[in-house]
Amino acid sequence: MGPQEFGAILQRDKTTYAIVPRTPVGLVTPEILERIAGVVRKHGIPIVKITSGQRLVLVGIKEEEIEPVWKELQLDIGRALELCLHYVQACPGTSVCRYGVQDSLGLGQELENLFYDFALPAKLKIGISGCPMTCAESQVRDIGLVGKKNGWSLYFGGNAGGRPRIGDLLAEDLGREEAIALLRRCLAYYKENAKPRERTARFVERTGIEGLRAALAG
Repeated sequence: MGPQEFGAILQRDKTTYAIVPRTPVGLVTPEILERIAGVVRKHGIPIVKITSGQRLVLVGIKEEEIEPVWKELQLDIGRALELCLHYVQACPGTSVCRYGVQDSLGLGQELENLFYDFALPAKLKIGISGCPMTCAESQVRDIGLVGKKNGWSLYFGGNAGGRPRIGDLLAEDLGREEAIALLRRCLAYYKENAKPRERTARFVERTGIEGLRAALAG
């Protein structure tokens, strides 16, 4: 198997690679942290970085060490290049935060499991915030959910890249199952109508949000 099959990303030195272990909604256990630390020490991996998507990236791995590193980590690959869900970013929500009004961690884990293998036109990022402070940057993610007292608000088409865009608000006061069902419908419409590699922000700019609104209302 080559580096791509292991989710390895060639670095600028053209000789070493980076990998991203899957850590849904940024949660890790002591066992996972110990395993990662052991692998980093054993293989002399020079850089371990926490990403903006609440993941760890291990940088500077030699090609021949990629497969052994993954075997020792015993973790799934965190998608970084594929056309699919890359990650769900979530704040602590009602688990520990005194401002949380909705269970962002629980919903985030559920969405990660539901859509982990869902093929899409382009990469997708989801942000779930348990209160209107939006610590998970929900409004600049492809799909954003913001918890309020009466339920979830769902946003579509956000982006925090070189051409930033605030997502469009599609619905408010959604229950958990309602939010998941609406998200499914948004992704189905996007998958059916987007161009290859067209992120949701560019898709909305090209087609307008009213087409999506009409499809959801139908």
